[in-house]
Amino acid sequence: MASLHREFSSLGYNLAEIRLNLNIQKIAATRGCPFLKISRPAGVEFLRSSTRGQRALKVPSIQMTLVDERLMGKRAIVKPADILAYDLVQGANVTWSYIMNRSVPEPPTAVLLHGILGSRKNWGTFARRLAKEFPKWQFLLVDLRCHGDSTSIQKKGPHTVAAAALDVLKLLGQLKLTPRVVVGHSFGGKVALSMVEQAAKPLARPVRVWVLDSTPGKVRAGGDGDDHPAELITFLSRLPSEISSKRDVVDALVQEGFSNDVAQWVVTNLRQGGPPGSSSSSFSWIFDLNGISEMYKSYEETNMWKLVEDVPRGVHVNFLKAERSLHRWALEDLQRIHAAEEQAAEEGGGVEMHVLEDAGHWVHADNPDGLFKILSFSFQGF
Repeated sequence: MASLHREFSSLGYNLAEIRLNLNIQKIAATRGCPFLKISRPAGVEFLRSSTRGQRALKVPSIQMTLVDERLMGKRAIVKPADILAYDLVQGANVTWSYIMNRSVPEPPTAVLLHGILGSRKNWGTFARRLAKEFPKWQFLLVDLRCHGDSTSIQKKGPHTVAAAALDVLKLLGQLKLTPRVVVGHSFGGKVALSMVEQAAKPLARPVRVWVLDSTPGKVRAGGDGDDHPAELITFLSRLPSEISSKRDVVDALVQEGFSNDVAQWVVTNLRQGGPPGSSSSSFSWIFDLNGISEMYKSYEETNMWKLVEDVPRGVHVNFLKAERSLHRWALEDLQRIHAAEEQAAEEGGGVEMHVLEDAGHWVHADNPDGLFKILSFSFQGF
């Protein structure tokens, strides 16, 4: 055994890690490990699992471990996600040694939250770019309740901004992560603010919160000629649950007056039906539209101005306004945020306002370079 250990060590492998990964494979084979994906940019291999009832977890690399060897045979540190579906995108310098050795500092973590009718995939390309630029960081991407793969995880109502925020906080607690940065787009922006409002932990201090093209209070979505999310949800609710053609849905949305870009984005929420390997050509929605309708109503009704105008010490809230998304921002909103900036600076908190040029509401698609430049300073200095 000792000679075998030396032989593997000479090849750069750790025998304990090999045993641990064999144990992971046993866990995956018997229980499945849904909704976990650990990925690295620039071609580095990653661990990926599937949703329930599909492929089991595959472990292509023995360099990353999910089981604490001190607890081998008892339980896994990272359990199958039963709260939200998520991906964990890691920079090249992040290792799993901090799981097995708590004296090793936890890598800084950022949470990226999508908007209504979105999914964690909306952030995939952007997160991989961040991980490549900031290799010491890891980025947690989630499907909020009623969205994407989280739809199959039954959640009790009411489906609100606060409930969605509590889901994310519970997931962070399960994964034993304390994020330094939380980024939320649109609906996800109010979720990020609600996370700060609800809990000091597992949010670290200091923590930097980014609210992308969303105001703390009244929602002013959809002026003349603009796509209105509530109208989109209503229209989708009239479509059949099974769709024969994505093109038919795109054409129907455009004919109804929605933009082609929004129509193309909506159909990314269609998944081909039938069991794997079948010839079924029908599609079905991967979201819970009734739950999403309830969530959007909560988004319109949720008011986070109290938090913004009395920011807790150690919390820095950054608002980003898309230049071409003028209908979402009233002069009153901008004046209140600038007043909050001055108040927070005096009391040890932080509020800032940023403008992303040449971008509409879909900031990470319209101007990813500009967004990357604005967000980047949040990941420097760790």
